[in-house]
Amino acid sequence: MDMNQIVKQAQEFQQRMAALQQDLAKKQVSSTVGGGMVSATVNGRHELLALTIEKEAVDPNDTQMLQDLVVAAVNEAMRKAQELSQAEMAKLTGGLKIPGLF
Repeated sequence: MDMNQIVKQAQEFQQRMAALQQDLAKKQVSSTVGGGMVSATVNGRHELLALTIEKEAVDPNDTQMLQDLVVAAVNEAMRKAQELSQAEMAKLTGGLKIPGLF
């Protein structure tokens, strides 16, 4: 394989990677905890898009519970987004794990 071919393949990979990142920004995953009391939605780029808190979850005497529910919902949604990113990246790399890509 000559150097021009390697450069061409690297450029093609870079273009596919940019397209993948744009696609991931459009995909959403959600998590609901506390029996539906708190829901979080993130995109494939790990950006929090929405956080929904039902009125029943708001107890001024127990803010710690609400905080815990929010953290749990966001963390679970982020975990799902990470799994989504890894699955999409595996399609791009043919399952090859490349350090630093996701």
